[in-house]
Amino acid sequence: MKVIHFLKPYRIAMAIAWSLMLVELAVELLNPLFMARIIDEGILNEDLDVVLRWGFIMVGMSLIAFISGVTNSFFAAQTSQGFGYDVRESLYKKVQSFSFASFDKLPSSSLITRMTNDVRQLQNTIFMSLRIMLRAPLLVIGSTIMALIVNARLAIILLIVIPILWMFLLWVLKRGWRLFERVQSRLDKVNEVMKENLSGMRLIKAYTRSEYEESRFHGANEDLKNRTVRALRFMEIIMPLLMLVMNVALLSVLWFGSINVAAGGAKVGEVVAIVTYVTRISSVFSIFSFIITSFSRARASAQRVEEVLQVEVDLKDGEEVNLENPEVKGDIIFKDVSFQYPTTRVNVLQNISFKVEAGQTVSILGATGSGKTSMFQLIPRLYDATEGFVELDGRPIRSIPLDGIRKNIGYVPQEVILFSGSVSENLLWGKEDATREEMIQAAKDAQIHETILNLSHGYDTVLGQKGVNLSGGQKQRLSIARALIRKPKILLLDDSTSALDLNTEFKLLHALKQYECTTMIITQKISTAMESDTILLLEDGVLIGSGSHASLLEGSRLYQHIYQSQFGEGEIHHV
Repeated sequence: MKVIHFLKPYRIAMAIAWSLMLVELAVELLNPLFMARIIDEGILNEDLDVVLRWGFIMVGMSLIAFISGVTNSFFAAQTSQGFGYDVRESLYKKVQSFSFASFDKLPSSSLITRMTNDVRQLQNTIFMSLRIMLRAPLLVIGSTIMALIVNARLAIILLIVIPILWMFLLWVLKRGWRLFERVQSRLDKVNEVMKENLSGMRLIKAYTRSEYEESRFHGANEDLKNRTVRALRFMEIIMPLLMLVMNVALLSVLWFGSINVAAGGAKVGEVVAIVTYVTRISSVFSIFSFIITSFSRARASAQRVEEVLQVEVDLKDGEEVNLENPEVKGDIIFKDVSFQYPTTRVNVLQNISFKVEAGQTVSILGATGSGKTSMFQLIPRLYDATEGFVELDGRPIRSIPLDGIRKNIGYVPQEVILFSGSVSENLLWGKEDATREEMIQAAKDAQIHETILNLSHGYDTVLGQKGVNLSGGQKQRLSIARALIRKPKILLLDDSTSALDLNTEFKLLHALKQYECTTMIITQKISTAMESDTILLLEDGVLIGSGSHASLLEGSRLYQHIYQSQFGEGEIHHV
């Protein structure tokens, strides 16, 4: 398993922990042997010196075992916590490299479960393996060997029982792994429902859908409970079976032992020692259900963690990339571009071709589902085109380093995303080293400066999660300011002015003209499109028209229909 490699830096700590565990194990295996000496050579012969000598030895060794156990726990905790930290770091770093296609395959609710619950399962198992998990089977093997050394005739019973129990436990382990794999997948579903409910709480209350959402959560939660109960019930049933077999073995040892003692074939101390070994084996088997449960869950969790770590990063710099980041001007060319999402079989873009010159303003119009956002996502390489080519400044976009592309793009997505923190911290997402003057200028251009000043602490006002204490229009303008602060060469606005009134939008568009950048705006407003150098008209993923407002108004029926729906069938406005 790939996840095991994360233990490599902790080899020394693991070696120390296992060595100390072996010291504990040795003491535990030798104590029954010393007890047999005390009984046979001391108590039965009424020799107090022998009793005291072996008694002091047992106390001293027990003290050594105690110190070893405490130190073992320290190194086991250090290893398990360090392992968990490294795995979470790697998972988070891996997720940061995901393309949108990867997120389509592994939803965020599942990723959260894998980075928290699954990693915690692995941590606990690592700790147990260094503390008791490896010690348990070694104690069974060691006790069997020591029993054979004490009296092979009595211990032969263990040679019959133990292999049968091992085979049974291996079957249980395999079965348990499958059950707990299903449990973790149900936990994903519960997290998904919870995430959707918490993020959409306002909408749920507005539409009075609380009862429906409660029933949906109840269904997912009950499914998780039933799967967990089924898995735990299966694992717990092995305990009575194991104890039944071991108790039969213990009774057999006592019965045969009494016969052998009476016949002179065994000493009382030997019988006591073997009974002690059988008892300890029984106690170990009594915790095997817990160990197997933990290991089964860990194995399922390890597979889920590795599934994330092994995701191939499909958007990365190829061999043809020039590692030098060229200065971006902003020329954009689409050549026969077609695109489909990994989870679909139908192209959402079909043979799209157009050219945008640096510094131009382009508006993209089209009905919902016409492929506007999909086209936008190909420019910063959030996805790659399925067919055809996207070029930037005359170079294939795949030949330019990803960082070189994205650092020159200001992208405002359709769904406004703000982060917990102050207004200034959100603006600094656009440019980490931006000065307060740069923040203020970007905010003024985005028509949000006055609003920020009216907040309780101005630019230091802390926003709620996703900017919950701002209106829709305020969120849009703040996200636009975040894009403007980096002074991008390409500005992509995905329906980012939909919540703005016409006057505010006009001021914003006028301010954008001061920036030396290529601006592409997805919009549903003809008033916005009229201010653009070029308009692209999309329908069902096909580019059905392009040109100025005047040319489309004369030659495109769809554009005429959109225009008339917004301005009526009266006077036609030309620009």
